[in-house]
Amino acid sequence: MARDYYGTLGVAPKATDQEIKRAYRKLARELHPDVNPDETAQARFREVSTAYEVLSDPEKRRIVDLGGDPLESGAGGAGAGFGGAGFGGLGDVFEAFFGGAGGGRGPRGRVQPGADSLLRTKLTLAECATGVTKQITVDTAILCDGCTGSGTNGDSQPVRCETCGGAGEVQSVQRSFLGQVMTSRPCPTCRGAGETIPDPCHKCGGDGRVRARRDISVKVPAGVSNGMRIRLASQGEVGPGGGHPGDLYVEVVEQQHEVFVRDGDDLHCTIRVPMVDAALGTTVTLETIIDGPTEITVDPGTQPGSVSVLRGHGMPKLRSGVRGDVHAHLEVVIPTRLDGKQSKLLQEFKNHRDRDHAEVVSTGSQHSGGLFSRLRDAFSGR
Repeated sequence: MARDYYGTLGVAPKATDQEIKRAYRKLARELHPDVNPDETAQARFREVSTAYEVLSDPEKRRIVDLGGDPLESGAGGAGAGFGGAGFGGLGDVFEAFFGGAGGGRGPRGRVQPGADSLLRTKLTLAECATGVTKQITVDTAILCDGCTGSGTNGDSQPVRCETCGGAGEVQSVQRSFLGQVMTSRPCPTCRGAGETIPDPCHKCGGDGRVRARRDISVKVPAGVSNGMRIRLASQGEVGPGGGHPGDLYVEVVEQQHEVFVRDGDDLHCTIRVPMVDAALGTTVTLETIIDGPTEITVDPGTQPGSVSVLRGHGMPKLRSGVRGDVHAHLEVVIPTRLDGKQSKLLQEFKNHRDRDHAEVVSTGSQHSGGLFSRLRDAFSGR
């Protein structure tokens, strides 16, 4: 006589999968050997686990409903795996105690969330400094307007998968030195959805989404820098079955500037000053990124490697009114070719500067290069 699997779990023959699962979890909490070490309880736990293993399998449950016993007919072994119920029910034991999904049982559903997308956009230093609205072209999956994500054609509806019976997975039994081991894998017909579409949408082929090219406006805030990403919520890929779209990330690629080298919120540049101007002093007009033409004062007696700082004329800090500085590195230019008159004038100047003469100083006092030189070398890859 076939065993009463429904009676073992205390559910009616017309019980839903969720009712069967809830009954099993309740009994597992009471009878698990770690909770109740009594031998009678352990035997009862094995019976309950076996009943759940049978009734949670659509094919085995069909045999039970027809009056047969799937374990007697060879559909699966009661003595396999944990608690005599096979390895397939182990996840539900964890779920009974911890509330988690240990085995991933059941169909995953056709509707899945979409993936995030990433694209890059080139920005000039000025655009990074002032902010800009960029028009970008995105090629992603969007919701199919033919079926609005259902994947079906017209009024047709998905049907239960014949291969897995709507479970979303198929099971197989293998023999090993441990006994019979039951394994599950996604159904190859419905790909784990538990249902198929006999009459799919002609536009998307049943996927619920189509690929399309669209233009999006991206508002880039002032102060962004190379490698930063701007998140556009729900502008990424639409998921299978018309699932909620992911996010779109726009990564900033900052282009090299002809004059300035960026170091965080500070800007560095080099100004070449003739030797005479360095000695006598002068002013130089610098075209800054945001403020336009700005004068830089070169003090009399300026030495090579000196730095003139323009406070608050650099890049803005992101989402802040504070700005960095501009560091002008002064490079004194020594003339290499002099005509006779120029040489005579310099000689007369030297005769009036008897205290100036060449000397050897310690290595520690020599300067091999300023900050800008190191930044420039690093920027150019040297």
